[in-house]
Amino acid sequence: MKPDISTLAAEFDRHRSRLIGLGYRLTGRLADAEDAVQDAWLRLAGTDLDEIRDLGGWLTTVVSRLCLDRMRSAAVRRESYVGPWLPEPLVSAVDSDPGDIVAGQDDLRMAAMRVLHELPPDQRLALVLHDGFEVPFAEIADVLGCSVPTARQHASRARKVMSDAAPPERVPLPEQQRALEDFLTAVAAKDIAALTRLLHPAAAVYGDSGGKARTARRPVVGADKVARFAVGLIEKYGGDLVGAARPVLVNGDLGMMLPGDAQVAPRVFTLAVRDGRPAEVFDIVNPDKLTRVEF
Repeated sequence: MKPDISTLAAEFDRHRSRLIGLGYRLTGRLADAEDAVQDAWLRLAGTDLDEIRDLGGWLTTVVSRLCLDRMRSAAVRRESYVGPWLPEPLVSAVDSDPGDIVAGQDDLRMAAMRVLHELPPDQRLALVLHDGFEVPFAEIADVLGCSVPTARQHASRARKVMSDAAPPERVPLPEQQRALEDFLTAVAAKDIAALTRLLHPAAAVYGDSGGKARTARRPVVGADKVARFAVGLIEKYGGDLVGAARPVLVNGDLGMMLPGDAQVAPRVFTLAVRDGRPAEVFDIVNPDKLTRVEF
C-alpha cells in the first residue's frame, strides 16, 4: 500500500528532526546527517508500507545503516586528519530557539561529542542507538552485521570510555556566562598568571583546523599552557578579541564567534565549565565546518 505522497511526507516530517539528530550524533556533520535523512525518505517513498510495522523504528534503522557507511569511510580519512577532529558546530543566536535538534539535548554538548567521536564507528553506533534512542540490541546487531553479544560489548566498551573520560557536564547558562566573561576579561588583560588561576587546573584546548587554518595542532593541556595559548590568540587579533567576538550558542552552550581578518581565520569557540571554572576550550577554525556560520 502506498498512501498519497503528501500524507507520507507529513508522516516522515514528524520524524525528521529526530533523524537528523541521530545522524549528527553518528557522523558529527550536519550535511552527512541531512543526506542520510534525505536518502531514507527516497527509500521510504519506494517502499510498500505494508512491510513497515513501526515507521519510526524503520527510519531509525535505515538512517543508521546509511550513517554507518559514512562513519567507516570517515574513520579512514581521520587517520590522516591534521590535528584534533571536532564535530561541526551547531551555531545559533543566543536569543533564538536553538531548534529541535539541539534543544534540551545535553549529549550534544561539544565536550561529550568530542569524546563520542573518538570511539570506533561500531562502538559509537551501538552506544547512540541503545542509550540515546532505546533501540534493542537485536536491531543494533542487525545494522552492524554482528551477533547480539558483540553489539552489547560494543556499547559496553563505549560506555566505559565515556565514563572514564568524564566530559564536563552542562551547567546553566548564567554560570556559563560568568565563566566566559571572566575568561575573556583575563585574556584581554594578557595577564597569564591571573588567567592561570582562573582556569581549571586540568584545563585543555582542542583546536580543529584540518590543517587549513591556524590553531593548536595538538591538545593544549594544563592551565598555564592554555593561558599562554589564549593570550597568544588575542595578540594575533590585535588585542581586540572581546570587541570582535559575538556571543552565540554552540551545540546549546554559550560560545563566541570571531569573524577573522587578513591575519587570523574566522573561528567559533565554546567553553566547558567544571567546578565553576573554564575547563575545556573548543576552537574550531576549519572552514569546511563553518560554512553554515554567518560571521
